[in-house]
Amino acid sequence: MPTPAIPAIRLLLRYLEQEGVEYIFGIPGGPIISLYEALFDRQVIKPILTKHEGGAAFMADGYARVSGRIGVCCTTTGPGATNALTGIAVACADHIPVLLLTAQVPTHQFGRGAFQESSPEQIDTVSLYRPVTKWSTMIAHPDSTGFTIRKALRLLTSGRPGPVHINLPCNFATQLVPDEFRPSATYRFPTRTFDRAAVQEAAARLRAAQRPVILAGQGVNLSRAWGPLRELAERFRIPVATTFKAKGVIPEDHPLALGLFSQSGDPRVRDYVAGPETDVLLVVGTSMGEASSCGWDERLARKSALLQLDIDPAEIGKNFPVDVALVGDAGTVLSELRFQMERDFQKAPIGAFPRRPEAGWPAASHAAEEPEPSGAAAGPLHPRRILRELREALPRNAALFVDNGTIRAWAGRHFPVYGENCFFVNMGLASMGYGVAGSIGGQLADPKRPVVALVGDAAFAMNGMEVHAAVEHDVPVVWVVVNNGGHGMIYHGERLLYNGKFRSSIFRERLDIRRIAQALGADSFLVERPGELAPALREALGLRRPCVIEVATDLHAVPPMGARVQAIRREFADAVPGPALAAVS
Repeated sequence: MPTPAIPAIRLLLRYLEQEGVEYIFGIPGGPIISLYEALFDRQVIKPILTKHEGGAAFMADGYARVSGRIGVCCTTTGPGATNALTGIAVACADHIPVLLLTAQVPTHQFGRGAFQESSPEQIDTVSLYRPVTKWSTMIAHPDSTGFTIRKALRLLTSGRPGPVHINLPCNFATQLVPDEFRPSATYRFPTRTFDRAAVQEAAARLRAAQRPVILAGQGVNLSRAWGPLRELAERFRIPVATTFKAKGVIPEDHPLALGLFSQSGDPRVRDYVAGPETDVLLVVGTSMGEASSCGWDERLARKSALLQLDIDPAEIGKNFPVDVALVGDAGTVLSELRFQMERDFQKAPIGAFPRRPEAGWPAASHAAEEPEPSGAAAGPLHPRRILRELREALPRNAALFVDNGTIRAWAGRHFPVYGENCFFVNMGLASMGYGVAGSIGGQLADPKRPVVALVGDAAFAMNGMEVHAAVEHDVPVVWVVVNNGGHGMIYHGERLLYNGKFRSSIFRERLDIRRIAQALGADSFLVERPGELAPALREALGLRRPCVIEVATDLHAVPPMGARVQAIRREFADAVPGPALAAVS
């Protein structure tokens, strides 16, 4: 009996439907229009029309981060495909499973200068995406559609997650192919293996430690390992610090939460984690790059034992010498580590367990309680006042997308996060404009939860048109736009590095964010004085409509960026003498 036939594009959609894909973010065009026709006919996956393909990629990324499933975006050929590059690079840097579908001109037109051709004979979209994906490929023949999508889905979520790119020639999309549809359990499998000997060695090192610390990274989020992390920490009273991307993996008002280990974090946390009194450090799900090691703090290499857990063995020992390598999924290995320590403890109890917090424990909540600087009671608002009112008005479980710029540095140190999967920031590539669009995908992934985007005016200028996409699809994100009149982080960097020699980062005309939001169809608010943000935010959340809150902000408030500026100065050697940075550490 012959195998039933189905159009190639519809076979691809059947696989996406099986994965629970709800939305495809993108902009249609001639070569990709057969995908939109199939979406219309099948009425399972909803297309979300964005304003730019970069915004589509950011939305797919935000959807994936919040839901834990794959996000999908699509573009037409040529400039549509190239526009999505930054969004896919962000997903690659932060290991987010985003599937990008791009169209291609007909294969028989390759090399002939077809309109917007991006084949291997011209721009070569497939090669363009190889450095920023786990796999970038063109469907070579209609009959290989099933094989290609199965491999893509397997790579998206197996091992360390990451984006995948499929380029689909438009003359293949509608051709009939064998209906090779298979259940997902037959072609992709979870990674749950671990090394028993390594777990035993790590357990022994932790049990013998005088002051162990856990440094939790993005891998905890990717594996949804919040429960195993907290269970290990609580059972054996091991304090937990987090990298920026992992902020909130343990509630920051938890007695074992140290807070953010970052160049913009509390210096007390840096000293507690990196200092000599911490003898054993368990690093979970981070390669300890510059942002997650406080600029490669040399003290981290001087521990009695450095234990590193990562699903990718190539990341272990990349930046610091490691004493025990734990290769595997964070949730699986953390659970096994706790079980092993329990077994060891039952055989030979140690009086020091369970530990209790010692004097001087730098609990994460302390940073939020620091008094505001003098003069902060008058407008424009100091960023710390903004964050305090934001925290007061938001429910504990609200999702906050934070864009890059000065507000990200302030939020890392002064906005406490009280639950896992509540704080989202792209730190791998640190692209501005991400939070503006990514929050829309996040809200669609979890429609019952409040979603707020905290962005600067310069980041809003990059992707603010995506507010219109939220308006058209009735996605009730609230954007809090901190308006300081330009690129505040660069302004302070220029001032600190070059003593005010020049200024290239401030807008000559301040953006009128409120009126822009009104023109895009969103409800808008203007906050100019302390005490106005919290009630405005509560009102906006109650409307359950897209809302933009413009907050007039003090440009001259220096964010906690001194450590970063010092690092740049070291790289520039003696070219930028600059002032002392103790006041902005």
